[in-house]
Amino acid sequence: QVQLVESGGGLVQAGGSLRLSCAASGRTFSNDAMAWFRQAPGQERDFVAVITWNGGRTYYADSVKGRFTISRDNAKNTVYLQMNSLKPEDAAVYYCATAFMRVGFTPREYPYWGQGTQVTVSS
Repeated sequence: QVQLVESGGGLVQAGGSLRLSCAASGRTFSNDAMAWFRQAPGQERDFVAVITWNGGRTYYADSVKGRFTISRDNAKNTVYLQMNSLKPEDAAVYYCATAFMRVGFTPREYPYWGQGTQVTVSS
């Protein structure tokens, strides 16, 4: 059974940094795309970033480009999201998701999800 567990969220001041982690288990993920989405209260779940199975390609939402970096360690079955220069509008619950050999940009393309980790940014 596929399981994704996020960690690393918390409260940070605007301009600060956080590093989220997502540990995957249940199968080999070296052939899976790994993605981060976020959802603020009352909002839809939005794409943040995705990394291909070999880490060769990454894609970002325009709102985070240049500030966030997605990476993965297949030996540890873990994907990371380094978030720098955080803004109050980055506050949300952040979710990681995975799909087999598919780079998607919408939630419906990902069958497996973590439980989310809260990121709060104070102004």
